[in-house]
Amino acid sequence: MKEWLKQYKMYVILGAAAFLFGVFYWMAPLENSKIPQEDEAEWSMADLEEPQKEEAADTTQKIIMADIKGAVKTPGVYKAEEGERVIDLIDKAGGLTSDADASKVNFSIRVADEMVIYIPKKGEEAEGYSGNSTFTAGGESTLVNINSADSSELETLPGIGPSKSAAIIEYREKNGPFKTIEEIKNIRGFGEKTFEKLKDLITVN
Repeated sequence: MKEWLKQYKMYVILGAAAFLFGVFYWMAPLENSKIPQEDEAEWSMADLEEPQKEEAADTTQKIIMADIKGAVKTPGVYKAEEGERVIDLIDKAGGLTSDADASKVNFSIRVADEMVIYIPKKGEEAEGYSGNSTFTAGGESTLVNINSADSSELETLPGIGPSKSAAIIEYREKNGPFKTIEEIKNIRGFGEKTFEKLKDLITVN
């Protein structure tokens, strides 16, 4: 046996080396193949997480600020959520006062950002309170310009009917354009109470 080992020692060493090389060569692709699998797993997890984040962002509700005036217990600016209606904002303002004229209010209108809501009192001039005219979606772009508005536009304002819209038009034709919104009080029938209802809804620009 010893003689055989001496005689074939070189072949044994070469055979062992070839065997080890073969094992290493065979195992290396398996190790390398694990890397793409891990990368693929990481990519899959990241791919799943992104839509979830986007979905969470989509479910965030828009915050709306609206101004409620007139015959409510606590007038003021209130925060509302998208989809809430006028009746919800009235509740936040403490409800209607005993002299509120609920027959002239559309409680089902959805509240919009920067909306001005005026709740009329019983006995107030009914003209201009029908339908959506009680509620003016705010922002500068929706203010009624008393220097250029025609009678139909003026009559969308609370308490402004044909006679008062005609008075506004007559005043500006005789005296020129209004320089300030306060100047409207110079017209007969436009006292401080009427001006309080209109000041946030009109402009001269």
